[in-house]
Amino acid sequence: MFKLTKLLSALAIILSLLSIAKAQPIERPKLVVGIVIDQMRWDYLYRFYDRFGNDGFKRLLNGGFSCAQTKINYLPAYTAPGHSCIYTGSVPSIHGIAGNDWIDIQSGKSVYCTEDNSVLPVGGSVSAGKMSPRNLLTTTITDELRLATNFQSRVFGISLKDRGAIIPAGHLANGAFWYDDSTGSFISSTYYGKSLPTWLSNFNNQHLPDSFLKQKWQLLFPENSYKQSLNDDNPYKGKIPGEKDSRFPHLQTQHLKYSTLRFTPWGNSYTIAASKACIEGEKLGLSVNQTDFLCISFSSTDYIGHTFSPNSMEVEDTYLRLDRDLADFFTYLDKKIGKGKYLLFLTADHGAAHNARFLIDNHVPAGNENEYQVGQHLRQFLKQETGHDSLIRGVENYQVIFNDDKIKQAGLTLKAIKSKVKNWFLQQPQVAYVVDMDNIAATPLPGNLSSMIANGYNRLRSGSMLIIYNPGWYHGYSPTGTTHGTWHPYDTHIPLIWYGWKIKNGESQTPAMMEDIAATLAALLHIQMPNGCIGKPVSELFK
Repeated sequence: MFKLTKLLSALAIILSLLSIAKAQPIERPKLVVGIVIDQMRWDYLYRFYDRFGNDGFKRLLNGGFSCAQTKINYLPAYTAPGHSCIYTGSVPSIHGIAGNDWIDIQSGKSVYCTEDNSVLPVGGSVSAGKMSPRNLLTTTITDELRLATNFQSRVFGISLKDRGAIIPAGHLANGAFWYDDSTGSFISSTYYGKSLPTWLSNFNNQHLPDSFLKQKWQLLFPENSYKQSLNDDNPYKGKIPGEKDSRFPHLQTQHLKYSTLRFTPWGNSYTIAASKACIEGEKLGLSVNQTDFLCISFSSTDYIGHTFSPNSMEVEDTYLRLDRDLADFFTYLDKKIGKGKYLLFLTADHGAAHNARFLIDNHVPAGNENEYQVGQHLRQFLKQETGHDSLIRGVENYQVIFNDDKIKQAGLTLKAIKSKVKNWFLQQPQVAYVVDMDNIAATPLPGNLSSMIANGYNRLRSGSMLIIYNPGWYHGYSPTGTTHGTWHPYDTHIPLIWYGWKIKNGESQTPAMMEDIAATLAALLHIQMPNGCIGKPVSELFK
């Protein structure tokens, strides 16, 4: 009897322990913070390293895990496809965001990546507010987190750019908020709700852009300390809209528009302030058993890069100021969420080229073509050759979009027109390859170019002929500043650093792809990958 009693007691203890073990929730961080820095070249991490403080970028590099060889695996390398790839683990061929804009092949209409005429603006203007994620064809990692927790996890996206807030937050987000140039406020659309959250209305009522724009943008440090930049007075810099001079100090013009904020470091500071307000207002990261997700995209780096080029003091100064903003934000997260209780990753949606004229002046082959003018010249050539006009809809995203209806009406064949277009481009020495998207294999391509091209091609949203330029060449609308979009490393080599919850310190030189970010998050959080994900988890993080 005594032995039976002991046996029953032991069984009871075992069952009790099993019950407790079964009741334990899956271990996850309190909060995931995704940071995308628009147009951040990978080399900026080290180009400005000696000037960074210890608590911003250096904190991530020295205390986190850097995937130093992370690349974009599709074309074109633009903002909307980049944010889509990061959060879906997919590529334009699958997730459908083929550019910031594209021409719909079936209707012939131009489409903006997040436009949605079925919704109304909330808190802002019609032109800025009729936006949603409906053009995105797949789920995001943020969607999958919501699904995995039966919608108990909360997800928000914040960025000056609508596409930088909407796409990362996904289809199931609790909210996405972006900047309205007409009001200087963060706004949303009825896709997310009928009114702005009280905390956001209160935040907007502080009118922080008014305070920011009253400050002159002067260099943070003495001018002679900007050793990584060209002189302030150089011919490769553009001007902030409304300014008469490209040199420091900026923001001396009276009656500045709210849109000017985008072209200053204060745009990043404003984004940080809104992110803190969201964490406070929504009490993110404070749930007992659930993980929340905040998607932050810094857009001012892109506007400043486009305007002034990578070698400008403006870009260097912007990153030194952003380093301080990030240090302040990380300290805030430590206090609010707790060290080691949040998971953070930092990456970029694309890089940027050096200014073409700057390279030419320094004896490096390069060049800049206006995409609209290329399209006009091609139309004129085809009219001379065939006697018919409007055989192409345009040249966009380095792609030729043909007008199939016009070609048929003219009694011509698409094959014949493609042949003429290909020969026309190949007569230009700056063009390396012309690829027929219906037969990519017909063009011998080096390295992984074939897969990048295929990954970027969406049959309903992409042109059926792709133009690959020589290194240093790009489609731009100004001789000053810079742009991006090509396959070259300066456009497609991006930073990727993991930090915080369960992340060890280290660096990997193993090649990784942008689509691996979502796959890695799914593995870390023990949730399903997005439904179009083709990425793989970064294995070094789990060793």
